[in-house]
Amino acid sequence: TRVDWGELDYLIVDYPPGTGDIQLTLSQQAPLTGAVIVTTPQEIALADERRAIRMFQATGVPVLGVCETMSYFICDGCGKRHDIFPGNGGRRTAEKAGVPFLGAAPIDPAVAHGGDTGKPILLAQPDSPVAAAYREIASALAARLATLHLMREQTEENA
Repeated sequence: TRVDWGELDYLIVDYPPGTGDIQLTLSQQAPLTGAVIVTTPQEIALADERRAIRMFQATGVPVLGVCETMSYFICDGCGKRHDIFPGNGGRRTAEKAGVPFLGAAPIDPAVAHGGDTGKPILLAQPDSPVAAAYREIASALAARLATLHLMREQTEENA
């Protein structure tokens, strides 16, 4: 509440997992445009994400969508996609909650390496399939934010 972020296009805050006091307090005290639910396709993770969607909806924070990480991997030997967990859990969770599915990104050791070295996959390997997946998710999120912004402007004009 006392930080001057300057001019920003976006400020993304990564909440800790769960739906406890920290998440609830932050959601109520910070002026949030919306929430992005990031999940892995495992059922245990999806159960947490369903609770998070309900929490954000109950606090009046729009859920901008769901994205799934570690959805699959692409074999560097054969180039084929291999699903690690069964069946599109992030997409199903989004559909059941009535929120957009923003996309899925594969698991790739280069993402972890980029985090450790401070050079994200989008800079280190911009032409890789994993970088393309993250760009698609970012584009879908930017489109959702633009749509939400236009809807708010129209509501304010009509008020």
